[in-house]
Amino acid sequence: MDRRKSLKAMALGTVSTGLLLDACKTADKNAVPGQAATPEFTMDRAPEEIIRDRKLKSEKFFTPHEMSTIGVLANIIIPADEKSGSATDAKVPDFINFIVNDMPEKQVPMRGGLRWLDLQSHKRYEKPFIDCNSQQQIAIVDDIAYPNKIKPGMEQGVAFFSQMRNLTASGFYTTKIGIEDIGYVGNKPNQWNGVPDEVLKQYNLSYSDKELKESVSF
Repeated sequence: MDRRKSLKAMALGTVSTGLLLDACKTADKNAVPGQAATPEFTMDRAPEEIIRDRKLKSEKFFTPHEMSTIGVLANIIIPADEKSGSATDAKVPDFINFIVNDMPEKQVPMRGGLRWLDLQSHKRYEKPFIDCNSQQQIAIVDDIAYPNKIKPGMEQGVAFFSQMRNLTASGFYTTKIGIEDIGYVGNKPNQWNGVPDEVLKQYNLSYSDKELKESVSF
């Protein structure tokens, strides 16, 4: 199954995109000249919560090497295609860094998983995961991407990748890129000319002459 389609289905089933469109607002007042503005959640947020969120976003938990590894994994999970950008284009690594700062209980599992990934890569290819070529990276990912097909010794890797996949999908589909990838456009004004003729015929119904005469058509 196409990874992007399966993740999109998961996002549609768990995320209210209408809420996301209202909540993802750009803090233009705080944008740094010359830098892309970073979306932030401001809907129904108290001033104290906004300050806390900005503090968490500014704190770096992961090392540069770990962030690079997260970026490679995120792009394997959601690569760029002809329709939209990749996970890193949507700043998913920054989102994951924010989440582990907001939820410290995720720090040890994530860091341990990244360490496990590099140990596995060194064992197979004698180099860290980010230095492997794409075929080697996919070979490792294929061994940990399917929870129902766990091989002996892969349990920690499977648990880590499942969390990584969930965080990547959450991060991607709560951004402008992800919402546009889903195709959500919200409520739009429409012109109603009544029930289509083919539907009326299907149920043996019809409008009366009076209804047709008094109705406004477009």
